[in-house]
Amino acid sequence: MTVQWRERVRPDWVDYNGHLSEAYYVLVFGRATDAVMDAIGLDESYRERTDASLFTVEAHVRYLAQVTEGELVEVASSIIGVGKKALRIWHEMSCEGTVRASEEILALHVDTTSERSVPFPIDVAGAAEALRVAPPDGAGRQISLTP
Repeated sequence: MTVQWRERVRPDWVDYNGHLSEAYYVLVFGRATDAVMDAIGLDESYRERTDASLFTVEAHVRYLAQVTEGELVEVASSIIGVGKKALRIWHEMSCEGTVRASEEILALHVDTTSERSVPFPIDVAGAAEALRVAPPDGAGRQISLTP
């Protein structure tokens, strides 16, 4: 199952090359992560009530095709791994039905007071597990140079 996020590319997000600047890919993917958090119960009220949140500790972005000003970006997000204290989330950014970028993140559930990772509550872990899908092609890749 996927969680959807949509947003139109703003003029100030476009760089000197005429396309979406890399910082704004991460901004949009971050908003998509927030939508995943909301979907599994890590929403604003949870964060205020528990002083716990999800922190991204690793990310891998692939820029597959350009995104330009005014385009509607749609991010489909899936949970591809659930651990006691961690989630692996896969985002695919599309415009007009074509995948333009992907991001894979590893995120930890953190007590913001102690700044230490803590286990997910049972209901959150269950909601995350219910949304988990098999990792897609491209997940788990590493950067390398091939001769």
